[in-house]
Amino acid sequence: MPLQVAKERQSLVAFSYPDFTLYQTARLFTVMATEMQSVAVGWQVFEITKRPLDLGYVGLAQFWPTIVLFLAAGHAADRFNRRNIVGLCYAGLGLASSILFALTIMGSHSTHAIYAALTLVGIVRSFNGAAGQAMVTQLVQEEHFSNAVAWAQTVFNTAVIVGPAMGGLIYALARGPAAVYVSSMMAAAISVVAVSRIKLHPAKREREAVNLETIFAGLRYIREKKVILGAISLDLFAVLLGGAVALLPVYAKDILHTGPWGLGLLRSSPAAGATAMAVVLAHRPLTRQAGKIMLWSVAGFGVFTIVFGLSHNLVLSLIALLLLGASDMVSVIIRGTLVQLSTPDEMRGRVSAVNSLFIGTSNEFGQFESGVTAQWFGTVPAVVLGGVGTLAVIALWAWVFPELREADRLVSRIEIEEHETP
Repeated sequence: MPLQVAKERQSLVAFSYPDFTLYQTARLFTVMATEMQSVAVGWQVFEITKRPLDLGYVGLAQFWPTIVLFLAAGHAADRFNRRNIVGLCYAGLGLASSILFALTIMGSHSTHAIYAALTLVGIVRSFNGAAGQAMVTQLVQEEHFSNAVAWAQTVFNTAVIVGPAMGGLIYALARGPAAVYVSSMMAAAISVVAVSRIKLHPAKREREAVNLETIFAGLRYIREKKVILGAISLDLFAVLLGGAVALLPVYAKDILHTGPWGLGLLRSSPAAGATAMAVVLAHRPLTRQAGKIMLWSVAGFGVFTIVFGLSHNLVLSLIALLLLGASDMVSVIIRGTLVQLSTPDEMRGRVSAVNSLFIGTSNEFGQFESGVTAQWFGTVPAVVLGGVGTLAVIALWAWVFPELREADRLVSRIEIEEHETP
């Protein structure tokens, strides 16, 4: 077999597992559904209220269920069949789209009703985040997990590219959000069918008693593993401060002077950059200096956030968002591999739930933070200050977490434990 062909097959090894392929198909359509819906909701809410703060509430409505439910979600993912949990979550996302469709058809202009539907999205995301992340390790062998993470992120970001662009185009052609919500419902239905065909081969897990000790085990485990704590908390605070995506409807309408189609392109751009980087890392995986690379990549995220914040040109804004997404993808792959490979299977649900909480905090709560700061200081100053804050976080974390700064290879749990043993 020619060397080039062998390398190509090795870079695609995760897709040699049929159940992994089915799961990524389901994720592709689910993420497309949520991204199309996000474009429609963002434009619809801003059209109704004309206030950036209300875009912040869109993120808050999806975030607060994670705070309330992350411990229960993690325990459920370690106690019950993860495939069934994921399937129910995908059905719940379809239900949320149907509620938004009904509100639109009835001519409702109540943002409170929209926020209620988005709260349902937040609830299902809490359970899906814990079960979905933990389930990937049951679909591929451990030696192929890093490749699986890279391709999973490629699929995710492909959906984040296509979803917003489709959502913006459908919104513009249909002159309203109703058709977007119907499309989201159909995509969610396809996801439910795909995930129902997965044959999960779970690792043997002992049934633990339900008590405070087992429920809080994920938090305790992350606190003890400084590399993991540093990695996920870095993402939390850096993306929380640099959350420019929440304000894209304001940029599209008032600063870049474009329409829903332009908003779709802006929302797609970070994912386009992230997808390109994920493909590169799937073919040329990181082997050394993972910690330093992660810190520098998050610094790049902060710099390109500042560039986007200052831009008044659509092309420059799209380029800045492309590079922002590419920078973020490096840290996402490093963090995802570290968290899953360094955690025993019987605790992966609870650890994934904490990781999902941190991700939700940085993304959805970051949208709320961006909406509030834009209301206080103005849209452009809010984004620029967020980028500067991200750079400050990088400097602080490099000092507070030397274990993260010095992390070299992406290793398994056994190797981490050997490294941490005095």
